[in-house]
Amino acid sequence: MSPVPVSSPANFDFHCHSTVSDGLLPPAQVVHRAAGLGVSHLALTDHDDVDGLPEAREAALEAGVVLVNGVEISIEWEECPIHVVGLGFDPLHPGFVAGLASVRGGRVERARRMGESFAAIGIPGVFEGAMRYAGNPLLISRAHFARYLVEIGLFKEPRNVFEHYLVPGKPGYVEHRWASLADAVGWIRAAGGVAVVAHPGRYRMSGGEMRRFLGDFKDLGGAALEVVCGSHNADHVLHFARLARQFEFHASRGSDFHGPEESYVDLGRLAPLPEDLKPVWRLLDL
Repeated sequence: MSPVPVSSPANFDFHCHSTVSDGLLPPAQVVHRAAGLGVSHLALTDHDDVDGLPEAREAALEAGVVLVNGVEISIEWEECPIHVVGLGFDPLHPGFVAGLASVRGGRVERARRMGESFAAIGIPGVFEGAMRYAGNPLLISRAHFARYLVEIGLFKEPRNVFEHYLVPGKPGYVEHRWASLADAVGWIRAAGGVAVVAHPGRYRMSGGEMRRFLGDFKDLGGAALEVVCGSHNADHVLHFARLARQFEFHASRGSDFHGPEESYVDLGRLAPLPEDLKPVWRLLDL
């Protein structure tokens, strides 16, 4: 789309979700909420799906927001689940479309097995309950399970669920074969986009493992690191800013907004990137 004139200063939020994956608001509502909070440039980055982009683009034209095509791809690197954000790609590129379809495949069967795991510890009906929260059943995720467990009173907030369930080594977690790092970066680059490591502070890696991962990511053509995001504290920002400099990555900024009730921060309500870093939006000519 052609850029829409926006007011200054610019406010970039390049990581958020809608009901197309595990967000709480439809794409148009996400865009209008972002505009109301002063976001000038937004990327809708639903998990493994781009079906929300047409609705978001129409809303962005109405709201005067520059919309960037986005997605968050689920991958696995050395048995560690990781997310890679793609920005500025052609959503109709055949290889990219086929790649995302391959990642989405199998989610429902995985969810059934997660439900069986909960039933085995005396919590029945969790699969059916989680499916009620999934606006797109093919993209049922752990977040939908967490919302149901809050609904039935086991926890106060979805984020508390992940401390006890749904993560490796805990009840409710079921392994799933995601894309490889090479797959995700390759699909994004083939479609003309920029690959970004999402919320690196959330991964259970040692310092050495993180540096090895970032080395692999760079060797495959990865271009940026999400330095500022909703789940990063000030120490995270300083640490990943240093790594961005070390690996000569561009830096991204995104709230990882899922909804008003269960997000670390609201859309656009983030600290600025450290001034000496190269913003990822320069790679997108914004």
